[in-house]
Amino acid sequence: MDDLVIRGGTVIDGSGAPARPADVSIKDGVIRAIGEDLPRGTREIDATGRLVTPGFVDIHTHYDGQAVWDSHLAPSAIHGVTTAVMGNCGVGFAPVRPGTEDKLIELMEGVEDIPAPVLAQGLDFKWESFAEYLAVLDAKPRDIDICALVPHAAVRVYVMGERALALESANQGDIAEMRRLVAEAVEAGAFGFSTSRTISHKTLKGDFTPTLRAQEEELSGIADGLRAVGRGFMEFVSDFNQPDPATEFGLIRRVVERSGRPAVFSLTQRHDRTEVWKELLALSNKAASEGVRIRPVFPPRPIGILMGLLGSQNPFSGAPSYKAIAHLPVDQRVAAMRDPETRARILAEDRFAGSNFPLLGRLSFDRMFPFGDPPDYTPPQESSIGAQAAREGRRAEEVAYDMLLADEGQSFIFCALTNYADYTVDASAELLRHPNTIVGLSDGGAHVGFISDGSFPSFLLTYWGKQRGLPVEELIRRQTSDTARAAGLHDRGLLKPGLRADINVIDWEALALDRPGMRYDLPGGGRRLMQTARGYDATIVGGAVTYRHGEATGALPGKLVRCSA
Repeated sequence: MDDLVIRGGTVIDGSGAPARPADVSIKDGVIRAIGEDLPRGTREIDATGRLVTPGFVDIHTHYDGQAVWDSHLAPSAIHGVTTAVMGNCGVGFAPVRPGTEDKLIELMEGVEDIPAPVLAQGLDFKWESFAEYLAVLDAKPRDIDICALVPHAAVRVYVMGERALALESANQGDIAEMRRLVAEAVEAGAFGFSTSRTISHKTLKGDFTPTLRAQEEELSGIADGLRAVGRGFMEFVSDFNQPDPATEFGLIRRVVERSGRPAVFSLTQRHDRTEVWKELLALSNKAASEGVRIRPVFPPRPIGILMGLLGSQNPFSGAPSYKAIAHLPVDQRVAAMRDPETRARILAEDRFAGSNFPLLGRLSFDRMFPFGDPPDYTPPQESSIGAQAAREGRRAEEVAYDMLLADEGQSFIFCALTNYADYTVDASAELLRHPNTIVGLSDGGAHVGFISDGSFPSFLLTYWGKQRGLPVEELIRRQTSDTARAAGLHDRGLLKPGLRADINVIDWEALALDRPGMRYDLPGGGRRLMQTARGYDATIVGGAVTYRHGEATGALPGKLVRCSA
């Protein structure tokens, strides 16, 4: 008898082929057969009326710290993800010289909003090289598989020390050593190399990421390490500002052409330069047509901040009178903020003065919305705080203040940062139509205090499938075989005999996102936003059932995957 048979479901195999009724049998962690009326198994899951899909593969996450201390990689694991690629955006924790650990922690804290005390307590840094870091990851069982990219910032600081932090250019010796370290890491199992070229990535002190001004010679030299090993991909984040999008894209293209390795880059519709994404899409499509493998990774909805008293940011975080009570428990803060005198002081103060959040001054009340339950990620323009204030003849700050106090301080304000320039998700709709694009940017494991986008896989199905009517077969392909191939994973992403048995059983009618809430389960009692979903009957990793109806079973079959192609 096979170990497990998933019986009577509608199989969507991840290739984009039409759904079909079939059973799926699993033996020794591998799919053995797909067909009707398969023999009984040792265990069975009744999938009548359910979709049976491959497990989701997310190529843009930040579990670099969490994977060290936690066997359950939520939120991704509770949204059907069975394989995650971490180490994106050029930040991570290896290689690291003894005594410089705090530099990498400070950068991760600022770039990815993971508090330094959490990282300091959760990480023991029992490694120096990237290979040693992989060995630590390999020793811990978990509920999903993980893959790791080599982060440029860590490599640069390891080689250049303070010169890297001062954004100095690398010399030939530096470049040769970085090339050696990256090649060594990929030979040890890293899936490639990531870097950041955006001014948005900085520490809480305001220091830019050490990779911001890395010259083309440095990037090409490092990419030569991938060429020498003959495997791995590159991940880029850039503002595409200097001096213009085409010039910056040209740099990336030359690096990719020289290395012969594929690359991905983050692509969003910016609200200040609303048409640049179209230019970058055209450039990447042209490159693909000419055999240069550069693919944009885009979000399926607005990337947005959840601002509230529960999280790390709200519109008044920098106001002196708010900062004076920010340490209080939420219920006490609500009581204090309802005091007329406190309210008047906070509303009269400069709300940016004491903020450590660089984006706060760029956020407009015209793009802040009540979040609600169920959560609304595509709110109409007229529901914005700015529009509501205009209708009521009040200051937008007053409306926002009252929203923070709603539901005894448990509510959130949704602030769209990107992909909502015209108050629609038309940019994501257009990007979904292009075969060279990749759905992603969930940032699973990061932004624990004010962004909760690890639910992207579930949103893709609930919004674009259930509400907008896009073919579910294509939506499943987008986050299974497509992302797996982009990362160089060839043993998963499809329901096919002989491949790894990573599978979701989904109740399509019940599938829905829950309202995010705050948990206090990080090291040292640190807080993190968590969003769950309904409708995942079962998630299976390597043939073992890891989640049943949204609850962990205790099975931990997940492992470190080492790159081999």
